[in-house]
Amino acid sequence: MTEPIVEAGLSNAEFLERHARAGRIGLVGGASPIDRAIAIAQKPITRAGRPSAWSHAFLFQGRRADGQHWVIESDLEFHRKHVRLGVQENRASKYADEREWPALAILDVGLDAESEARVLALALEMVATRVRYSLRELAGTLLALHRPGRRAQENPLAREHAVFCSAFVQHVFKESGIDLVPDVDVKHTTPEDLSRSPRAGTLWVRPAR
Repeated sequence: MTEPIVEAGLSNAEFLERHARAGRIGLVGGASPIDRAIAIAQKPITRAGRPSAWSHAFLFQGRRADGQHWVIESDLEFHRKHVRLGVQENRASKYADEREWPALAILDVGLDAESEARVLALALEMVATRVRYSLRELAGTLLALHRPGRRAQENPLAREHAVFCSAFVQHVFKESGIDLVPDVDVKHTTPEDLSRSPRAGTLWVRPAR
């Protein structure tokens, strides 16, 4: 695990502008009850047995024609008269509100241009084919955290054409030849696992205030 570079004092927007790049991984810790529950559930694999700082993970796509950084992620999006459940594209500014996302990190695994293209192409294919978000798989992962010997085994609640956030990130990297979390099944991968990836080159952290 690489030693994180802590950058307190920045807003989320400033932090994203400084470190967001195509092929990098974003990690956030959310303030919602669901995010807090996910953070607490990862206590068995944190260093001090405390709740994880991270509850969600995503992939940076890069800056697009609108001048904005975009991300690809598997998420649950609820808006008035509109629901999106699964792999989707969003502006990185979704994570600019410090009240909703008090902790933020960006992980660089040092992709070359060819590897970056493979990772992004696979992620976009999952957007195009409408891969769903899997609450069932997430439940299987959270249960396995209490039985470490089972984390290398297949998630018993795995579904076809479905994946939750951190498993999505691990999947697109592993299918591209980069195993971010060895010895953990893709569909048991948590945001905390990604934050401690042995493949990490640099991890920038804007800690919760």
